[in-house]
Amino acid sequence: MMVEFIVRLRQFGKKMSKHTVKEWMIAVRPWSFPASVMPVAVTLGYLAWRGAQIDWLCGVLAIVNIVLFHAAGNTWSDYFDYKRGVDAHDTYGAKTLTDNMFTPKEIYKLSIGMLVVALILGAVLMVLSSWQLIWFGLAGALLTILYPKLKYSALGDVDIILTYAVLPTLGTSYVATGNIDYSVLLLAVPLGLITDSILHANNTRDMETDKRAGISTFAMKIGIKRSVYLYCIELIIPYLWVIGCVVCGYLPWWSLLVLVAIKPAYDNINRANSRLKGNSDAFAILDEASAKLQLMFSLLLIVSFVVSLVIAALVS
Repeated sequence: MMVEFIVRLRQFGKKMSKHTVKEWMIAVRPWSFPASVMPVAVTLGYLAWRGAQIDWLCGVLAIVNIVLFHAAGNTWSDYFDYKRGVDAHDTYGAKTLTDNMFTPKEIYKLSIGMLVVALILGAVLMVLSSWQLIWFGLAGALLTILYPKLKYSALGDVDIILTYAVLPTLGTSYVATGNIDYSVLLLAVPLGLITDSILHANNTRDMETDKRAGISTFAMKIGIKRSVYLYCIELIIPYLWVIGCVVCGYLPWWSLLVLVAIKPAYDNINRANSRLKGNSDAFAILDEASAKLQLMFSLLLIVSFVVSLVIAALVS
């Protein structure tokens, strides 16, 4: 049995060596990971600010776990987009399959492998915390697997908000403290909207090629004009939400630091609106710009919690 395992391990190693580290990085798209890491990190900062007793080991493992789910989701989506004809040589996005960098079988196996590792790590987290964490793990796995189908049926935005906002905030509060603190959903609203703006910008840009592939995204359902308006709303509400939470005492006053990120949000909104004035390339880079905004917005929130804690410690 051990001999067979070693043989299989060597075979796997030979297959891996066919590709460079750079190619594997391109396949999993690590530059997209802030979309999943930031909700967990922001939640940990928020819980610390509220004075919760945090298991930091579980918190760090939760970040690793969601990155694995995210990487599995990226490759899973690429596989089905290629099979369905959504990704082609003339479309934006990942070129790992359309440029023959990887075979579909390789991407499929990579995705399954990372999903299995994510589930194993989830089991470790259950041992360290509680068996009830299984429900978060199963929900995450299900949303990852169903994402292509939901995306093709105009429900991709719902999947993204659940996967990268609701589940991470609630799941992090549970795994890090042993209890679900529903107040973390205050964070899920702004983070979820900005994160979804990444997908929405992508889908708005790809309307014509998605139509050619025979799928139906939410952007296609509501049309270009409403899609532009929705994108702008997804960038405006997070700032108004944080201001409201600060005024009501749900977030520290230092959380107004997110207003530092108004300029890039304003630039993105202006670029999106230019689509209605005839700029057909308006959404060409807005998914990337939205991802950078999500990272900046989240980091500013984390800084606000840290600064609040430091000041409270100095005052006391």
